[in-house]
Amino acid sequence: MSLHGDGLASRIRRRLPDSWQAGVALVALLLALPILTVFGHLFVPAGDVWGHLVDTVLADYVGNSLVLMAGVGLGTLLLGVGSAWLTSLCDFPGRRVFEWALLLPLAVPAYIIAYTYTGLLDFTGPVQTTLRETFGWSYGDYWFPEIRSLGGAVAMLSLVLYPYVYLMARAAFLEQSVAVLEVSRTLGAGPWRSFFRVALPLARPAIATGVSLALMETLADYGTVEYFGVSTFTTGIFRTWFGLGDATAAAQLAAMLLGFVFVLILLEHWSRRRARFHQATQRYQMLPRYRLQGWRRWAAVAGCAFPLLLGFVVPAGQLSAWAVRTAGRTVDSDFFELTLNSMGLAAGAALVTLLLALFMAYGKRLCRGPIVNTAVRVAGMGYAIPGTVIAIGVMLPLARVDRALDGWSVEVFGISTGLLLSGTLFALLFAYAVRFLAVSLQAVEGGLGRIRPSMDDAARSLGLRPTQVLRRVHMPVMRGTLLTALLLVFVDVLKELPATLVLRPFNFNTLAVRTFELASDERLADASSAALTIVLAGIVPVILLSRSIGRSRAGQKHAA
Repeated sequence: MSLHGDGLASRIRRRLPDSWQAGVALVALLLALPILTVFGHLFVPAGDVWGHLVDTVLADYVGNSLVLMAGVGLGTLLLGVGSAWLTSLCDFPGRRVFEWALLLPLAVPAYIIAYTYTGLLDFTGPVQTTLRETFGWSYGDYWFPEIRSLGGAVAMLSLVLYPYVYLMARAAFLEQSVAVLEVSRTLGAGPWRSFFRVALPLARPAIATGVSLALMETLADYGTVEYFGVSTFTTGIFRTWFGLGDATAAAQLAAMLLGFVFVLILLEHWSRRRARFHQATQRYQMLPRYRLQGWRRWAAVAGCAFPLLLGFVVPAGQLSAWAVRTAGRTVDSDFFELTLNSMGLAAGAALVTLLLALFMAYGKRLCRGPIVNTAVRVAGMGYAIPGTVIAIGVMLPLARVDRALDGWSVEVFGISTGLLLSGTLFALLFAYAVRFLAVSLQAVEGGLGRIRPSMDDAARSLGLRPTQVLRRVHMPVMRGTLLTALLLVFVDVLKELPATLVLRPFNFNTLAVRTFELASDERLADASSAALTIVLAGIVPVILLSRSIGRSRAGQKHAA
């Protein structure tokens, strides 16, 4: 029966028009255009501005970016792996709550937590004010860590990015075979020795992936480092573009940043290839939990509560307090207009991205081959690219098209067309599609992979065309997957700052941009309502992720 089905499927694929394959390749090429544009500027002769950057600030951009990556990598590794091990294989009070709650910092964008802690820890903030009032200190009488610094940026980014490592590490720990851990116990290994000698090596590829994701987000960050006054590639790109007015030098900086990202991607792939640890058994049972006693159980509680409190509870609580205090003057018609702008833009971007993902993933299902597989892989690269780089790569070619159209229109009709593409929402939606297609693509490919090819064969044998099969058969079956993909992209767009700052139309604002503007004017309390709205929207996909990881262990209905 399967042979007959395979033969039917192959005959159907042979009869398919080449338009699917050509369409997938064309979409991939368009989505790769921003990256190709940025890389193309490596071959443009360097101008005076580039020479000025090399002589003055380029070393700071490189050095600060490397230090930031090293600090965030270490911070997310310690917070993420430790908490993942404790919630996966140890038993202590509050473990079931920590399992999902430790993902909540993902809902807080890094720039928002930076603004919140600045308001708390600055000289005029409540913490230092209380210290001065309690001990009678004045300025200069005491030392207090400077939050607006490179170290402060490392701390802020680590607190909101460690869930990437936690998510990957915990999924890896939950998938490990009980037999391997039982063998380590019979050999006299305690919890710590089993962790370092058995569980950690088995989970190393997943942990490397989590750290790589966190470092990519670190390189992409703009709001935090700009607000803290830390010179990195992202701040340098903005200053070169808007301050010095040199698009070519900005694109060359973006190309260097893109080189850092590709090095991270290669290291992540190399780590997974070299770390070949395999399970020797398919025996999956309830994981053996280490029941912690005495001070160890309370140390485990403190170890899990520390990142949760600092990464979510404290900033969310402070934002809520500020929002209540300032709601009378900040929640007005302008605020609701910002909210509608943000929600409408996020919804439109999510829908466009989902349609592109459906087209690409279904094209891959129909036309298996190296061309389509390569095209889908290229189209999904954007999620690893910082929003600043994508914005530069989108703006430059669209501006050229606008200038060409305007020149032609003036010459032929005597009418100036103005900015038809680069100054409109089209540019912003295009950038979002490049940046977040991978999110939808991964979900849609997973949903299609769970549908048997025999369903396609049966539908095609009844005379349905490929688009009809997708619309009538696959989409109803994948309704939950499609909604999840929509929601994830919706929240990602809602939080996106650098691409929105560069590409938004004139007089068009979003919640993220307004939060950044108010914080830059030191109106941190006034920024709280917009920031809190973004945080609350981000909680929903965190809950979905938590449910997904809880069901990830083979042989169990629920995560223990």
